[in-house]
Amino acid sequence: MNTLNPAHQNRLVIIPGDGIGPELINATLPVIEAAQRVAEISPLIFEFHEGGASLYQRTGQNLTPETLQSIKTATATMKGPVGLPEIRRPDGTEAGVLGGVLRIELDTFANVRPIRMLPGVNAPIKAAVNEIDYVIVRENTEGLYLSRGKGVGNDAAMTDTMMITRIGTERVVRYAFELAQLRSGAPSDGISRVTCVDKSNVLASFAFFRKIFDEVAEQYPKIQRRYLYADAAAQELVIRPQQFDVLVMENFLGDILSDLGGGTIGGVGLCPSGNIGDHHSYFEPIHGSAPDIAGMDIANPISQILTAAQMFDHIGHKECGTLIRDSVYRVLAAGDLQIAANGQPVGGTRKAGDTIAAEIEAHPFRVES
Repeated sequence: MNTLNPAHQNRLVIIPGDGIGPELINATLPVIEAAQRVAEISPLIFEFHEGGASLYQRTGQNLTPETLQSIKTATATMKGPVGLPEIRRPDGTEAGVLGGVLRIELDTFANVRPIRMLPGVNAPIKAAVNEIDYVIVRENTEGLYLSRGKGVGNDAAMTDTMMITRIGTERVVRYAFELAQLRSGAPSDGISRVTCVDKSNVLASFAFFRKIFDEVAEQYPKIQRRYLYADAAAQELVIRPQQFDVLVMENFLGDILSDLGGGTIGGVGLCPSGNIGDHHSYFEPIHGSAPDIAGMDIANPISQILTAAQMFDHIGHKECGTLIRDSVYRVLAAGDLQIAANGQPVGGTRKAGDTIAAEIEAHPFRVES
């Protein structure tokens, strides 16, 4: 599932973003550098680009064509959260978010969002560290969000259109089954399964999604298939999360349920994500830019740091990804890094990153990829 183009330069495009984004990036870079040193790989060259709400406010565009081209020719791209609530387009939607630009332009059709309980975190549900470990695969280029910027209406009514296509559904469902083949199954029983989440009892578009899900599932007889309506899935993710391995769903539903999943493990500040296509990819935390705490050195950088681990996995340096994840788990389990009840790291954002980087350096073993 690695789509690294050998012709790409050894560059990491970094978009710091808005709000807390730059702080998260600054806390993550020492972790990336430490992992590369310990794994003894050729280091990525950092290339910084502006993008998001601040750029839109100044220039009227949230990403330049030059940056987009650089992303297309880079080894990988990592961005911090973008967008500011007060910076909006004439139609009232946020102007700084980049999903509509990057996901469509790069055709990154799978939004891959791991949800895993971490040690030492005061999660709101009762579950052991190893009991919540699943991945939400969210279709990324169509669904209800394809209507972004295309709403039709007037002062009396407004409509947005949900589009689900065969090719879009086939490829994201196939990605979900391929991912399930690489995992160890659901924590409750070790069974590899893919759960289709939809509202096929109400909407024909979701019935179409399920029909194609079944067609693709026939090609993976060793992977168990399961179905849940979205409202039932929301309940099950809270009361029985141990049963889940991989879930696949339409864009809008994936946006909602991945945040719900993040909430169950202690907050979206712990959750990474990758946007994956056949030829391009980029990586980001699943949460927003939290401008109310920007510049205060209190944001949780774990989401960004685990995003870097996910990025390394995808570009073929799983040893770096493993080093980062293992170090995050160790410092949390040992109490060297503590997450307060409000989700903020004790000691601050930068100290949290430095603690994880130091842990990587303190355990200079080579993990085989």
